[in-house]
Formats: sequence, structure tokens, C-alpha cells
Amino acid sequence: MRQDMHHHCSSKITRRAFLENTALTSAAVAFGTDVTRSAPAAPSKPNILYLMTDQHRADCLGCAGNKVIKTPHLDSIAADGVRFSSAYSSTPSCTPARAAILTGLSPWHHGMIGYGRIAEQYPFELPGALRDAGYYLYGIGKMHWHPQRNLRGYHKILLDESGRAEAPGFVSDYRQWFKEQAPDLDPDATGIGWNDYRAKAYALPERLHPTKWTADRAVEFIEKYDRSEPFMLKVSFARPHSPYDPPQRFMDMYNQDDMPAPAVGDWAARYAPHEEPPNPSLWHGDLGVQQAKESRRAYYASVTFIDEQIGRILAALKNRGLYDNTLILMFADHGDMLGDHHLWRKTYAYESSAKIPMLLRWPKAMGMDQQRGKTLPQPVELRDVLPTFLDAALSTTEGRQTSDEGRATRDDSLIVHRPSSSRPSFLDGKSLLELVRGNTKNWRPFIDLEHSMCYNQDHWNALTDGKIKYIYYAFDGREELFDLTNDPSELRNLAADPAHSDMLLQWRQRMVEHLSERGEPFVRDGKLTIRKERLLYSPHFPKKPAAG
Repeated sequence: MRQDMHHHCSSKITRRAFLENTALTSAAVAFGTDVTRSAPAAPSKPNILYLMTDQHRADCLGCAGNKVIKTPHLDSIAADGVRFSSAYSSTPSCTPARAAILTGLSPWHHGMIGYGRIAEQYPFELPGALRDAGYYLYGIGKMHWHPQRNLRGYHKILLDESGRAEAPGFVSDYRQWFKEQAPDLDPDATGIGWNDYRAKAYALPERLHPTKWTADRAVEFIEKYDRSEPFMLKVSFARPHSPYDPPQRFMDMYNQDDMPAPAVGDWAARYAPHEEPPNPSLWHGDLGVQQAKESRRAYYASVTFIDEQIGRILAALKNRGLYDNTLILMFADHGDMLGDHHLWRKTYAYESSAKIPMLLRWPKAMGMDQQRGKTLPQPVELRDVLPTFLDAALSTTEGRQTSDEGRATRDDSLIVHRPSSSRPSFLDGKSLLELVRGNTKNWRPFIDLEHSMCYNQDHWNALTDGKIKYIYYAFDGREELFDLTNDPSELRNLAADPAHSDMLLQWRQRMVEHLSERGEPFVRDGKLTIRKERLLYSPHFPKKPAAG
């Protein structure tokens, strides 16, 4: 038995066919009347603001209970919407996370079960579906797609590719802008790397930092937007992913001694050793509490820098009168270990790596005001982004949803349009708006996580409901079981505890059932198998389209 997953590739359904089959192609026409920059007319569909951070831990938000970090603007999104307290990235590294966002599918179904190059095209993708639904799409920041200038249905993208250059001569829009603004300066002058554990204040003027550039472009877009159709604006920050390089004024907001010490589980000793001197891009090693706190200070400062810039973006929406009719979804692609359990970077099943912040704020006309400010505990994942945006895009905001069971109800003689077909059946994800509406009965009981071999010889599969987590390491058959309710830092592995043997058997069987569709080499004779070979792509990964 698999939870909330549907076979998809055999259908070969396209986004255009989906819209036609649901009689919604009328959404592809422009909405509203002519607008001006000072007073844009509200389209009949909500605008969508898609805020993404890179390598952002779930616990690094004030609204998540962190008493040290300063995130007032992100907290304001949660206060005016909801926070999902069990949000995950199923394959917690950059490219497979982005595949989940693009496709609305599980790792096995979109085909990336580890870190590799993303497919050039999937049968059904978020940007094209929204474009066909009548949206104007604009993307800013880190895309991490292949090829790097692949528009994927966006009308325009402005790239900050964090120094990556797949093709000879490629220069990102940020780097081109930097060269024009500061021809005599080096954008990498701070001197720390893309996967570095070290920290240092940004060595150049703050206005040149990629975090500031990304927000500046977003504010410009909002201030100048004068089209009649609704927009989807993707703002994808390349931080707080290393380099941990915030401007000095943000470093000054934090005291290193106030930083939380790294969590170290009773199972983590295997990750403590490291070379001397430590490799700046190491993936494991006990570097001491003070180094972890030094890294965390700059990381927290980077998050606060992003928060300030998001505040500018929200202010721009409000100044244009667009905020009330904009759906805002904020999330990260994955977390950052920051020395927890002697681990660094990501790709691990642990909360610091796989758990992410996720905040949703919906337009005023959708109602459901009694839900604003709540924390929702159901397990959600990046595959839910596409269905959420489709739900909003294929609905109108001409009324209010007031029933806990999601029925359309009359409110001041207005009827909300709630198309039953707003979620294509082949998607693994579900609309987060369903949870806001109170439709929790059929939500998935747990979410699947996995990552193929990357830095080391461990490849793993995991399941969690946000309260219990089970992890299976296929290279050697190790198991881990954590009680996240009573042990949120995963300090004690319960897999060998006789008192929890029934729970272990229950979750192991759930894993067998989850992996059963894959057959060998994942499951044999109803049991989990030992797998020594690395498998990066599943059979569902799209083949390269034929030339011509």
C-alpha cells in the first residue's frame, strides 16, 4: 500500500490537455480591465507570490518557536495565514527538490532520488500549467534547472546561479549586473565557498549582495506591473545556503554565545572524525561547539537579511494595493545540518536537513479568516506546491469558503467557484488549501523521504508523520527510529529498544508497502533488501526529447 500516490508516466497527459479536459481553457484569456501602476484592477484570479529560500532549516523562524532568530516579516505571513509544522523536502538536496516543485510528484515518480541534473522537460510542469491558466510568469533568482536558461513556461527569468556555469560563456543576470555596477570588484571577494562551513561578513557593499539584488528585482517587478492578467512571481533566494556571508550589520544583530549548540545524538559518533585541517566543504566532522555557533551566527544573520528583503517585497504589494488579492507561499528546498550530529550541509533524513519552513497566506476574498494564525500539523511536502497553485489558479475569488467540509457556500449572495478537478489525478501532491479549508480526513498519514548516495556510501529511505520517523539505510540495513514528539532533536535512536519493537515493526512494514511498487532491488520476498549499488534516477525519469 502506498499513501496518496498515483502512477503517472503512462498517462502522458499534458498541461494543455488537462485544462481542456476540465473545460477551463477560458482561464487562458486575460482578466480584468486596463490597469495603471498606481491602481491596478484586481483580476478575477489571485496573484501568486512564490517565495523560496535555499537550505533554510525549519527551526529558523521566530513563528516556529525560535527565540533567538529575528524573522518579523516571515512571521507576519504566518500570522496572516498558516504555518505547516510538519513540512518536508522528500529528497533534501537542490535539484530533486526542484523536480518535486515542478512536477507535483514523489521522488520515484519524477525520477530523481538523489542529487543530479534535472530533466529538461517533464510531461506536466507547474509554470506551463499556470501559464495556460492565464497567468503571467516571472522568475527571479536561483532556478538550478537544465539548461540554465530553460524558461519552462515562464515569460521571463532573471538568474542568480550562485557561480554555476554549465555552458561555456554562461553569465547569470546577477553576475552581468554586478559587472556593470562594479567592474573593478570581484563578486567572490568574501572568499568562502558554496558548501563551506566557515562564516564571514560580506566583504563588498551591501547593495551588491545577491540577496539584495534578488529582492530589488522583485520590488521593481511589483512596482511596474501593468498587465491585466494575474501574475505568478517566483522569488528564489540563493541564501541562507553557504556561503554564510551576510552584511556586517546583520552579523551585529547576533551574539555568538546566544546560538544554540549543535544537537548530537547517541548514535552520531560515527560522523565525528574528520581530516586535519578540516576541508572547508566537508560533510561530516566534530568541529567543536564554538565553530558550530560561529557558523550559526552568520546563518541566522543571513536568514534575517532575507527576512528584511521579503518585508520590502510585501510592502511593495501593499503599496500597489495587490496584497489582499495575492496568495503567498513561502518554503525552502531543504535544510542545513550546521553541525548537528557532527554533520554538515544536507542530503540526510534528519530534521535539520529534511524539514523545511512552509508558510501559506491566502487572499482576503477566500475568507477562512478563522484559520489565520494557526499552525497545521499534517505532513506536507514540496510536491504539494503545484497542486496548491493550481487550486488557486483554477478558482475564482468571488466569494468565501466557509464550510469545514469544503462545500461552496453562499456569502452575501456571492458563490465561490470550487472546481472538483483542480487537482489532476496523476499528481502525488495535494493542495495545501484543502487543509486550510479543514479537509483533513483524507490527508496522507505520513510522507516518504529518500536520498541516493551522495557524499558517502549511505543511501536511505524514510517515513514520517511529523511525530515518529523511521529511517532505513539500504547499504548495510541499519535502522533508526525517532520519537519526534518527545525527542525533536533526534538524540535517541529507539530502533534497538525492546520497548519500541512493535513500533519499529509497524513502520518497517509501512516502508515495505511503500517500496513494493518498485520491486527488486528495493523489496524481495516482502522484506527490505541490502542495496550496494547507487541508483540516482528511477525508471520514471524523462528521457531526453528527440531532436527535431
